[in-house]
Amino acid sequence: MRKMVIVSAVLLTGILMVTGAFAQKAATLKIGINAEITGDIPKVGEATKFAAQMYVEDVNKAGGIEVGGKKYLLELAVEDNEAKAESAAKAATKLVTVDEVIAIVGPQASKQAVPAGEVSNNYKTPMITGWSTNPNTTKDRPYVFRACFLDDFQGPALSIFAKDEYKFTKAAVLYDVASDYPKGLAEFFKKDWEKKNGPGSVVAYESFTTKDTDFSSQLTKIINSGAEFLFTPQYYNEVPLIVQQAKQLGWKKPILGSDSWASDELVKLCGKDCLGSYFVSHYASAGAKGATKEFIDRYKAKFGNIPDDVAALTWDAIGLIGQGIKNAGKITGDIKKDREAVRNAIAGIKNFPGITGTITFPPNSGDPVKCANIVKINDKGEFEFYKTACP
Repeated sequence: MRKMVIVSAVLLTGILMVTGAFAQKAATLKIGINAEITGDIPKVGEATKFAAQMYVEDVNKAGGIEVGGKKYLLELAVEDNEAKAESAAKAATKLVTVDEVIAIVGPQASKQAVPAGEVSNNYKTPMITGWSTNPNTTKDRPYVFRACFLDDFQGPALSIFAKDEYKFTKAAVLYDVASDYPKGLAEFFKKDWEKKNGPGSVVAYESFTTKDTDFSSQLTKIINSGAEFLFTPQYYNEVPLIVQQAKQLGWKKPILGSDSWASDELVKLCGKDCLGSYFVSHYASAGAKGATKEFIDRYKAKFGNIPDDVAALTWDAIGLIGQGIKNAGKITGDIKKDREAVRNAIAGIKNFPGITGTITFPPNSGDPVKCANIVKINDKGEFEFYKTACP
């Protein structure tokens, strides 16, 4: 009899262990990552994945996110959108229908975020892009949010800086006409600049097409236009070619940029030619304090490089999802109901303490209220905070 009791106890313990394992598996929520891991801007995808991994590790180490008295661990489902619009839409579809994620972080670039946002919204799955600043990403899409400011905010911020800092009156713009992000930002900048300085004050408005590497024709027109500075809202991998070719042609005036400059790869590729330049950004790594410095130090120790603004914005984006899950009140197990509850909770977030700034979502908007930073590339090649711009 004693042996039977012992055997029964062992069997019961085994059953409880198995049951516990299933319970733990059931108490796991998936967050999708739709990132540009390969393609033209792999550093964007890398930063997205790294920051998201850090966040999930922190949450799970602490025992998970508590919702309705129960704790839930997080799991990432990562999809590479190859920095292509069609791939981003397919990745979003897979994350929603196959992986059954409760929410999605990314894509980051507007070219990918706009079509992916349509998919996510149609499937009523919350999506937060960290880096996409094109207004169309969230427009008329109640399930799509962002952690960054918009192009129609960023353009005027740069316009104000150029006017106040340099007293300039004549601007030139060089942008990729085939890409949503630079095209939209160029248009917003031009509109604001000419509103402040009069029609025709953008004396050169030159474009090229994605993959172009020779800008000599456009740059020659810009040099001959009498422009006092050049604004080029291009990605970090394209800016060095533009800057270096401009200087080879004799350009000695300021070249200003957008948040797409903010990658440590920019300085590696551009070298001394980009030192002293200014661009609009979401945060500055040099001189950071508090939670932002803590994030930077931990990220650098873990991954070997200073996190760019994509990493910082991803941290805030997934943090907003985490806050949304926590504020949802209850996880029912019905994925459609749970996605709706998380979406509603995200929409109601006020004064979220992000490392890129305090984030509040206005009523009926996925676009946060926050300011922009003007960042200087100092003599050490560091991205140093210069001033705040709040148009």
